[in-house]
Amino acid sequence: MANENGALDATLAAAAGDNAALLGELRHAFLQSAEKHLDLLKRSRCDGNWNVAAHRLKGLAASFHAQELLDAADNALNCAPGEPMAVREIERVLARFSGKNSLKF
Repeated sequence: MANENGALDATLAAAAGDNAALLGELRHAFLQSAEKHLDLLKRSRCDGNWNVAAHRLKGLAASFHAQELLDAADNALNCAPGEPMAVREIERVLARFSGKNSLKF
């Protein structure tokens, strides 16, 4: 799993070109958006809210070619609202993308 950030990094690099500051801003915006959707997912208590949050996370992952996050969001769509294993899987993926060792966001 050494290359799980590869497609995301390539997508961000293609958008930013040689501008390192822009690359950092895009990565930050991606992670901030993903964390927002994760927070909404965590607070969901009904099927509708859970599905909306998971679909938004899946759409974000697809638009940035973040396959591992897309798979985790897709898994959440097949789980009951509040499923802790689905939430932890997404947390692990985001922790790897951000370089954090902690699972807390």
